[in-house]
Amino acid sequence: MNKTIKVRLEPNNIQKTMMKKSLGISRFAYNWALNKQQENYKENGKFLNNYDMRKEFTIFKSLEENNWLYEVSCDIPKQAIKDAERAFINFFKKKSFYPKFKSKKNNMQSFFQDTFKFKVNESKVYLSNIGWVKLSEKNKIPIGHGKDLRFKNIRINYDKENWYISVGIECENQAFKKFTYGIGIDLGIKDLAICSDGYVYKNINKQSHVKKIEKKKHRLQRILSRKYEMNKKGDSYCKTSNIIKLEKSLLKINHHLRNIRKDYINKITTEIIKRKPSFITIEELNISGMMKNKHLSKQIANQCLYEFIKQLKYKASWYGIELRQVDRFYPSSKICHNCGTIKHDLKLKDRIYKCDCGYIEDRDYNASLNLKDCETYKVLAL
Repeated sequence: MNKTIKVRLEPNNIQKTMMKKSLGISRFAYNWALNKQQENYKENGKFLNNYDMRKEFTIFKSLEENNWLYEVSCDIPKQAIKDAERAFINFFKKKSFYPKFKSKKNNMQSFFQDTFKFKVNESKVYLSNIGWVKLSEKNKIPIGHGKDLRFKNIRINYDKENWYISVGIECENQAFKKFTYGIGIDLGIKDLAICSDGYVYKNINKQSHVKKIEKKKHRLQRILSRKYEMNKKGDSYCKTSNIIKLEKSLLKINHHLRNIRKDYINKITTEIIKRKPSFITIEELNISGMMKNKHLSKQIANQCLYEFIKQLKYKASWYGIELRQVDRFYPSSKICHNCGTIKHDLKLKDRIYKCDCGYIEDRDYNASLNLKDCETYKVLAL
């Protein structure tokens, strides 16, 4: 199994300049490959493979006006062209949407680092044409390279505030002795996760410290909006130095909120896995459909349900726990766990489930019990 380690980098100003050049060339090569594929398909009705595309890019790079492409490692544009090919392959296999051109305004950008040129010690990593870059955490990435330790898919990411390096490492699953019982998990808005074994994980967005940060964020957004209106010239907006400062402050707040939510999800998914159940059952959620509800879309987005499922999936796979997923049309909230009767008139505002058989239980806890006992499911991880 591959395990990914992500660490924040602390480059100096010269290294930041080179890393931004690498981002730009990676983005340029990806967009060049997409444009070339589209032109070739219009003319010949075929798509070029990765080998042919790289040959054409080498000819394009050898032109005198394109000498700036030699300023970074040659592995960066090669991998970008390969990523473009992979994007088209995933589209043809109906695994993703049609590939789009990349913009420098994207919140998350990255470039590739060749594994054979990559070096690491206790506190630094060596990147091609950039040099030794300091890590924010010591001994986070294992030292060594060979049969026992193999690095894969090394990427340097930039979120417009900080630089990160993500390193994939091949390692064995950490399986442990599991108990015989399983866990059903119902995800929601009032509480993030309600487990069938009685554990309830609250909605962190309702906590006071998160509300204070959200309030500060809204205040900054209003100030920024007024600044834009004040500096409007005709149909365009003039971006002043004060606006740039406010945007940087707003970006930091957004990253702070994102890190709080991601850390919370990481902790509770780890806690669930460490209870060593034999299986975990969750419900398939139509998150994109749920987001169309204008009254609940913000609360659903702040819950980060997709991130919760993603983390639970790879951790269950890591420890050899079976992760089950029940179909989205399974009425887990409407079924009485005591007698099996389906209550068709159950509404979202009804938080307590009351059945004619006398069974009274919390709506979400009842759903988690039904998910645990459901026999029709598909396996996501083991």
